[in-house]
Amino acid sequence: MDLMSVPTVLQNAAILTVILALSGYLITSLSAHMLARRRDKLELVNKRINEFYGPLYVASEAGDIAYRSLLKRQGKLQSEPILDSEMKEWMLWMNTIFMPLNDIRERVIIEKAHLIVEERMPQCLLDFVTHVVGYKAVLAKWAEGDYVERRSTIGWPPEFDVYVKRSYAALKSEQTRLMHSAPERIYHRVFGRKPN
Repeated sequence: MDLMSVPTVLQNAAILTVILALSGYLITSLSAHMLARRRDKLELVNKRINEFYGPLYVASEAGDIAYRSLLKRQGKLQSEPILDSEMKEWMLWMNTIFMPLNDIRERVIIEKAHLIVEERMPQCLLDFVTHVVGYKAVLAKWAEGDYVERRSTIGWPPEFDVYVKRSYAALKSEQTRLMHSAPERIYHRVFGRKPN
């Protein structure tokens, strides 16, 4: 090697060092940004599950199981009217099981509406709150000794349970995806291959 080529080799080495340093910085920065976005998404999904969809799901499943159990016990179908002979038991279940579960769901919907996945409030959630308000009026009448009304004048929204189950399942799936597969995907995006 002659002395004239030494500066060129040093220049090339310096340029290569700068390129490698910048590349390392960009990769580290991109990776940190992607991990921060993943962490933020996971945090929001966890909050939606823990504070909104999880409580709705558990209260809805418990309410549905209890309601089916009561109907089975009475040998009835859902649409059948409540007979005078069944009124005492119906009031007991409404006051001790169904309304407490309804109150939990109503409070979650009203106080945690900012955690709803959709941009607009789903109609089934509004219909559910209206259904509960109707039952509050019925229970107030029962407290005064008026037993003419036995159910809320605003019917149960059947799409409510479907919405709650579907949303909860989708969020749990998203949570699992964010928790388990994100680091490997980020590595693959940055380096173009799976980690060893």
